[in-house]
Amino acid sequence: MDNVFSEFLNSLSSDSLCVLDTSIPKSEYIPIDLSELNKNLSKIDVSSTLKLGQYIDNYIRKHSATVAYGGYLEVRNIYKRSQHFSRYIEEERNIHLGIDFWCQEGTPICSPLEGKIHSFKNNTNFGDYGPTLILEHNIGDVIFYSLYGHLSLNSIQGLKEGSTFEKGERIGELGDETVNGNYPPHLHFQIIKDLQANQGDYPGVCSKKDLDFYSENCPNPNLLLQL
Repeated sequence: MDNVFSEFLNSLSSDSLCVLDTSIPKSEYIPIDLSELNKNLSKIDVSSTLKLGQYIDNYIRKHSATVAYGGYLEVRNIYKRSQHFSRYIEEERNIHLGIDFWCQEGTPICSPLEGKIHSFKNNTNFGDYGPTLILEHNIGDVIFYSLYGHLSLNSIQGLKEGSTFEKGERIGELGDETVNGNYPPHLHFQIIKDLQANQGDYPGVCSKKDLDFYSENCPNPNLLLQL
């Protein structure tokens, strides 16, 4: 891990930063485990968007919460349903590189920091991001990127590369399963040091053999958010 960059992210705010509607209090956020080690999750068919959504919704209700979040470097089985992640078994991509925020479709998404639009794209593979926005941040001459996946189609219509957002400004909203890669509604939020010439897309899941590279290039978003 690049400790210098990690310390930089951690130093950007002494308070918890928001990527969701700021009217949702942090007391209504609850961590969730969607890893392959979760025995409760192993009892349901995670290839079914409906059943996975019911599991997450029940978990949120049980904890009197509004948002369930987590998943950085979590090894998950939910990607096995899509060949987009497992064309070659020896290179199966099942390690999650961002933080997911599971909540209702239409939930507003905000930029945690000032930034400009780097690129955007509708990634339409089954199990992919769907509508995706990438912001570029330049703070103290340090350039890095934040990715927002599983948005609504409206979120990427009318955008222009280079347009700027202020810290806390609304940048979009969550899409539903018909547009977001066929998942229960959630935001995939990821920090990226080097986009490697990607436009509107960047791997959000990696294989074990590539973990060292991606965990350094995509540090824990909670260093910034401080949930």
